[in-house]
Amino acid sequence: MGLFPATRLRRLRQHDWTRRLVQENALTANDLIWSVVITDQDTPEPIAAMPGVERLTLKGLAKAAKEAEALGIPALAIFPHIDPAKKDEDGAEAVNRDGLIPNAIRTIKEAAPNLGVICDVALDPFTTHGHDGVLDGETIDNDATIERLIEQALVQAEAGCDVCAPSDMMDGRIGAIREALEFEGHYNTMILSYAAKYASGFYGPYREAIGSAAALKGDKKTYQMNPGNAAEALREVELDIAEGADMVMVKPGLPYLDIVRLLADNFDIPVFAFQVSGEYAMIEAAAANGWIDGERCMLESLLAFKRAGASGIVTYYARRAAMALGS
Repeated sequence: MGLFPATRLRRLRQHDWTRRLVQENALTANDLIWSVVITDQDTPEPIAAMPGVERLTLKGLAKAAKEAEALGIPALAIFPHIDPAKKDEDGAEAVNRDGLIPNAIRTIKEAAPNLGVICDVALDPFTTHGHDGVLDGETIDNDATIERLIEQALVQAEAGCDVCAPSDMMDGRIGAIREALEFEGHYNTMILSYAAKYASGFYGPYREAIGSAAALKGDKKTYQMNPGNAAEALREVELDIAEGADMVMVKPGLPYLDIVRLLADNFDIPVFAFQVSGEYAMIEAAAANGWIDGERCMLESLLAFKRAGASGIVTYYARRAAMALGS
């Protein structure tokens, strides 16, 4: 490399056209998955911890799906807020074929047939205890949970879900769900595994959004990953690929960009990142106080995922970002 003054790196930064020409990474609407929370109530419900985000009714979901399709956003990821009266210890409502999620899938497919639908496979929105699995005393029963997750994934696939996304972090669930999908003829239903999901403090606003915050007993450290671990993520992803995952997820996003890069460098599989509720809430809170330019920081944070090697980003900002990008 030449030395100053023969080499002046600022030469390529002095014009807008040169900055655009040599930009290494770019963000487009094609990179975005819109994370939405839905409700079976008749009116939308604002989420206090996530300014600008509300629980959508099915009517609102249909409108959002049409808007996403028009903006060029490839897919919606849907998460339910379940009436507490429908929750129980085992999350039976998760396998209700006429429940909120199957009806939401059908709503999206009718409103925007070419839009992808990604469904969370986990029990925490449906259980009275707020955990992702079936409890045996105070312990999450891994194998009993898998049986319920298989039922949940099949209900979603039968309703027309394109991507089942297990976020529960039970051992062996990807292989079991893949085998069940194949057996039932859902050969083309994809699996997006939350392979590297960390026991994080950034999930708080989401738990309010789906109504599990008050219900949660204890924590999720016995099944979600230790924030201090990186090599473990390689093992998790390797196992999930072997079991039949088509894509893998890192969650949360910005605090784990090193994990996104680690996985992208080591596996030839799409790696997605989830810009979680706490990340969204921090940007919104700082912007509301006038401390940062909210739109600029929104786009900068999303671009960081692409720079780290993510194939796509699940984010509550998808609609706003796509509009800002001029898609």
